[in-house]
Amino acid sequence: MENQLSLFYGLSFLTVALAFAFAAYLYLWVKKQRTSNARIEEVSLLIKEGANTFMRREYLVLAKFAAVAAVIIFILLPAPVWQGDILNNLAMAIAYIAGTVLSAIAGKIGILVATLSNGRTAEAAKEGLKPAFLIGFRGGAVMGLLVVGCSLLGVAAVLMLTGDSTILLGFSFGASSLALFAKAGGGIFTKTADISADLTGKVELGIPEDDPRNPAVIADNVGDNVGDVAGMGADLFDSNVAAMASALVIAQSLASESFANISMVFCYAILGLFASILGIATARVGKNGSPTRALNSSTYVTTAIFLVLTALATVVFEGFSWRIWGASAVGLLVGVIIGITTDYFTDDTKPIVRRVAHASGSGPAFTILSGISYGFISALPAMAGIAISALVAYKICEPMGEGYAIFGISMSAVGMLSIVGMIISNDAYGPIVDNARGLAEMGGLGEETIRTADELDSAGNTVKAVTKGFSISAAGLTVISLLGAFMSEANDALAEAGKELITGFDIMSPTVFFGILIGAAVPAVFSAMLILGVDKNAQRMVKEIHRQFNSIPGLKEGKKGVKPEYGKCINIATAGALKELIPAGLMSIVATLLVGFIGGSLAVGGFLLGNIVSGLLIALFMSNSGGLWDNAKKYIESGEEGGKGSEAHKAAVIGDTVGDPFKDTAGPSINTQITVVSLVSSLMSSLFVLFSIF
Repeated sequence: MENQLSLFYGLSFLTVALAFAFAAYLYLWVKKQRTSNARIEEVSLLIKEGANTFMRREYLVLAKFAAVAAVIIFILLPAPVWQGDILNNLAMAIAYIAGTVLSAIAGKIGILVATLSNGRTAEAAKEGLKPAFLIGFRGGAVMGLLVVGCSLLGVAAVLMLTGDSTILLGFSFGASSLALFAKAGGGIFTKTADISADLTGKVELGIPEDDPRNPAVIADNVGDNVGDVAGMGADLFDSNVAAMASALVIAQSLASESFANISMVFCYAILGLFASILGIATARVGKNGSPTRALNSSTYVTTAIFLVLTALATVVFEGFSWRIWGASAVGLLVGVIIGITTDYFTDDTKPIVRRVAHASGSGPAFTILSGISYGFISALPAMAGIAISALVAYKICEPMGEGYAIFGISMSAVGMLSIVGMIISNDAYGPIVDNARGLAEMGGLGEETIRTADELDSAGNTVKAVTKGFSISAAGLTVISLLGAFMSEANDALAEAGKELITGFDIMSPTVFFGILIGAAVPAVFSAMLILGVDKNAQRMVKEIHRQFNSIPGLKEGKKGVKPEYGKCINIATAGALKELIPAGLMSIVATLLVGFIGGSLAVGGFLLGNIVSGLLIALFMSNSGGLWDNAKKYIESGEEGGKGSEAHKAAVIGDTVGDPFKDTAGPSINTQITVVSLVSSLMSSLFVLFSIF
């Protein structure tokens, strides 16, 4: 069995090398595509410089946070340094730093490729849908392959070198903590600019979305990259690492055939990456085809390849169980079904978006009311899907023995995230084509090219909503398995202290109920802090835009040679995002520590239960209602319900500005927040046992 595990370590590194080589080929292919429009090149450079400046300043802030956290981890984890083994503490601190560094690299690579692809996609749109789609998708695929490659490389290397899955939780915490702050910071930046540009441009002046006269337009395009590319890359890197880490912690705690279980986790991760490579290589759109259909069908192809390959692996390798294969297959299939239901609520070819667009004709209040209502309804299928996949995975694996039921849930999460390479490719495609649409307008490429770019952008919005639903759902399953990992870690500490072991969390226990209530409130407060960050920042930017329109002669009229001061808006978005990105994340971590030190392990179990349920509901509601409002606006802009400039359009723009921080700031940050508090709980479990008040 140990030889089999060594084989999978080797195969992990080989598959990672293959993914990196394919990503390098796609990167060079994108780079080779021509750019000839001087205006597009100029604006692309402004976007690239703005994104790199923000990332540099953000990573400087996060490096200081990570350094302080690494010192605290070295002193306290996995046991206080004066009680335990100093080498274990050093390994934990190094693993934490490695997690933050790889997560940062994932975000940085995304920016590099997205800022290279956007202008090329815009120019390719002149020649039609097919070439523009391919550049946008392949640009996103570079990031998808590298993010998943980095996560598999990191997890395999940490476990191979240390042999201790608890150290792996430190690596996962590094990835999660950086992802939490990167997603929050990028989300605040992007939505500050987006809301300000829409309200001052479309609503006040009636000018097009990406009109170069608007001082916030470049900041908006920069925001697409730092929020939707870098932030989402770090987020999905963290989700993938957390799913593997929780599965490996539980696999290592299972006494019998533990090497076979660990081998299975790596085998499925390897085959998921390989299936994503094949899915990316075969993704195409016809000359007059649908980009949405092309993106979705490539996801289905990847899913089918993964299921076949893992079934073959279960036949071939000793100790692999069909029950565990069934659990991972259930997770993946439920993930796809959740994607389809999300698509139903957010796609502008489906009835829900059209109903909200029609309601907009009666005013913005009806846009908001209908969007919120459908957003809440849309959370039910995903919540039910997570519940069903957890229940089925639990029941399938329960007969295998003690501990296997929770391992089944963790493998269900691994299954759902197995095709994450394809999911990230689809997700990163969205902001690339969004930028391309803006560049097509600013470069004066004509109405036909803008229409093609709009079609690509609409597909990006729909698929982005699907990928967010997918990542939030996967986070739900991951944190249920992290709850199992927390129990495993807490019971180790309780056994050492000679205390009674945890067998479950009784909600009638006042300690557990105390934790549930606090845990349920945290996602709401966390979301409010991020949305208020966007609100305050956007108000500052709107004032700056008004100042420029009023004080720069000829800007509002669009006189030749008159340019706005784009840099001022980029600076406002950067300064505000950096100021607001730490407090919300820190609040979540501090709340977890307080509950743990007041109520001990049982209270933390309750805290995680409340946090998971409340967080998933709020995240799904926000993500879907935001995507719904965005596509209702685009549906009206395509000429329906009165078209651009109509009352319905103005109402839909207001709905979209409310939805912006929902879907791109708070919503997708909550799943990272849930993962972070789960990992903090597992890492601190021994300290909660030793030092709690009750």
